[in-house]
Amino acid sequence: MSGEEDLIDYSDEEIQTTEPTAASNGKKGDLAAGGNVDKRAAMSLLRAIGDCGFEHPSEVQQTCIPQALLGGDIICQAKSGLGKTAVFVLTTLQQVEPVNGEVSVLVMCHTRELAFQIKNEYNRFSKYMPGINTGVFYGGTPIQKDVETIKNKDTCPHIIVGTPGRLNALVRDKILRLGSVRIFVLDECDKMLDQVDMRRDVQDIFRATPQQKQVMMFSATLSDEIKPVCRKFMQNPTEHYVDEDTKLTLHGLQQYYVSLEEREKNRKLNELLDELQFNQVIIFVKSTLRATELDKLLRECNFLRSRIRRYKEFKEFNKRICVATDVFGRGIDIERINLAINYDLPADADSYLHRVGRAGRFGTKGLAISFVSTEQDKEVLKAIEKRFEVALPEFPKEGIDASTYMAS
Repeated sequence: MSGEEDLIDYSDEEIQTTEPTAASNGKKGDLAAGGNVDKRAAMSLLRAIGDCGFEHPSEVQQTCIPQALLGGDIICQAKSGLGKTAVFVLTTLQQVEPVNGEVSVLVMCHTRELAFQIKNEYNRFSKYMPGINTGVFYGGTPIQKDVETIKNKDTCPHIIVGTPGRLNALVRDKILRLGSVRIFVLDECDKMLDQVDMRRDVQDIFRATPQQKQVMMFSATLSDEIKPVCRKFMQNPTEHYVDEDTKLTLHGLQQYYVSLEEREKNRKLNELLDELQFNQVIIFVKSTLRATELDKLLRECNFLRSRIRRYKEFKEFNKRICVATDVFGRGIDIERINLAINYDLPADADSYLHRVGRAGRFGTKGLAISFVSTEQDKEVLKAIEKRFEVALPEFPKEGIDASTYMAS
């Protein structure tokens, strides 16, 4: 990790311009509510949680939410589908004290689809909190619209969700001012801090916020190399690893591989889609070009715009088949996906976990099938089995009983 030693370094000028307001006295506990939680906010959140049908918190929520409400910095690793997003959405909503024209909470993630999803989670849980504005900003949309939203005190979000590139552009042009930010969140933090360009944007944005603030980072996978980088952004964080590294596989998710030649993939995929029962299926490929070609093929076989529109159609169950690259492999939560197919195997075990996690959310049943067609694929399969201490069997020639992966 080059440049790790000087990741965060506030200059005197930056400290002067990003100091918290006098009302907070510059204390971290004050900046992040730290136990002085608004009871009305708590009641509004409980009402919204009830509307969503949630009855019991997951392990990660039980572990992290109390600590987050105390205002401390947090690093959290927990496998896909255990409700990490709800941890920071609920705790930031409970702590936010909205002031017109001021941004109090900043949440960053690596893709526009994930940013869009997180914004919708804020909408869902803040339905009884009309005084809180949440906005989402990401590339690929007209920046002027973002400028107009931010400059208007009535529409300026108290909570901002966005991708680093677009947010840094708004900060750099002095459109977005972050001197009032009290809580700073990175979702899929390893992905953002591992890529040099994205990490640089995150660092620049971080410097534009006050030194005294609560910092929370979340991911399903955190390598030993990336953990020290996360800590560079924090002050004495508590670290929550809900699952040991080798136990990050998903309970209830059946996993198989199919050994075949590259030229046999299309026929085998058609067979699986014909024979298997599923609510929704996500098919992962290694490039955008292959995604486009496979999507065209599936349409021609009668199996089956903007990225956000396609995501919304799939999310709302208007489409049952989605062909995607790894952009869709992290964090995206589609409740009805119960079949994931790796048409192309990913390059590493972490990416595999994020992909198949789409079909095994929060302990639900699911099925994952990976095509293995090259020597490199065989090596990746071995790495997956070694990393997660699991043996992936070959998909049975007679198929499998639908009741073993379809919820009753």
